[in-house]
Amino acid sequence: MTQGSTKPPSIAIACGGTGGHLFPGLAVAEELQFRGCRMALLISEKEVDQEAVRGAQDMEIKAWPAVGLANQNKIAFLRGFLKSLKLARTYFKQSQPSAVLAMGGFTSAAPIVAARLRGTRTFLHEANTIPGRANKWLAPWVDHTFVGFASTSSRFGNASVQVAGTPVRSQFQESDPGACRMALGLDADRPVLLTMGGSQGAHGINRAVVNLLPKISEILPELQFLHLTGSQDFDFVRTAYRTSGVRAVIHPFLTEMELALGAATVAISRAGASSIAEFAALRIPALLVPYPAAADNHQYFNAREVTQSGAALLVTQESLTESIVLPALIELVRDTTRRMECQKALGHWHRSDSAKIIADRILRDIPCNEPLEILQTGREFRREGEMV
Repeated sequence: MTQGSTKPPSIAIACGGTGGHLFPGLAVAEELQFRGCRMALLISEKEVDQEAVRGAQDMEIKAWPAVGLANQNKIAFLRGFLKSLKLARTYFKQSQPSAVLAMGGFTSAAPIVAARLRGTRTFLHEANTIPGRANKWLAPWVDHTFVGFASTSSRFGNASVQVAGTPVRSQFQESDPGACRMALGLDADRPVLLTMGGSQGAHGINRAVVNLLPKISEILPELQFLHLTGSQDFDFVRTAYRTSGVRAVIHPFLTEMELALGAATVAISRAGASSIAEFAALRIPALLVPYPAAADNHQYFNAREVTQSGAALLVTQESLTESIVLPALIELVRDTTRRMECQKALGHWHRSDSAKIIADRILRDIPCNEPLEILQTGREFRREGEMV
């Protein structure tokens, strides 16, 4: 970037709808803000989005409606899209962003189209192995696409595709497990099973773990539990843990996910790409349970690719049974050698420079001059990794 302008570039990131879109978007926003950019986060009106962005400092937050193509509801989708497109065009006319980055989902559709119509540089990130419908539709509209998995590159038709990994927020650094456990109200010296289902919970996982809880606590009495339920299942899951008498902390949603992963010895989780990236960053072995109704079964393919390297275990929701889950937990909790092998394999899936790669490309391509040296140097990272 050349010298001459004193106004920092403005970048808008469309990242609402789910934590899998929002949290990687926040990671990129942190990197760009660190380099002096003015940031705007374009999110959905969902409560989970509002909760997740409360910690965003000095970033503009814009929320507007978006409707996916669930159940082929094309009329509702079109109405929502046109309303969002009008809002996006009005907002961009006022804010005049230098670039717009979409992290996936139909919340991204209107901002990308509005940006393209006004000649603004546009970028797309696809975290999953199988591109979502929104990203497939948006790909021809953008100038450059980033992907999290190398195998995804061939699934986009546009020529400009780059493997960047999936960004995780800067607070996801190696930390003291004991300190994280104490911060959450757990015993510092006992292993922890983290159960989670993404930002909105997972009923199938919640039900299965609750049903297995008496047997798990009998076979692994040293284990304590951290369970993120989602809002709908919170009451019945909390009641089950109270009845069991085990040491447990239950939350519907936790903003400080770095504490949850820092405390965990092993996890049972959905197989969203963002969750996998966070497990890799903190080297948390996991039983990955793909969401059966995910579009194009993309979570299954995420989990399959990671488990083929030995970095995790793939367990279908129907297989969350005593005969499958208990041996896996015993192995990962008590067998230090096996757990270390899994952690080593996870290291190959962590790309610590993911947000930097994306920021570098955006700042290189936008038609904006910025004299701040920090824009050119970027952030230093404490641990290097490589995407396989």
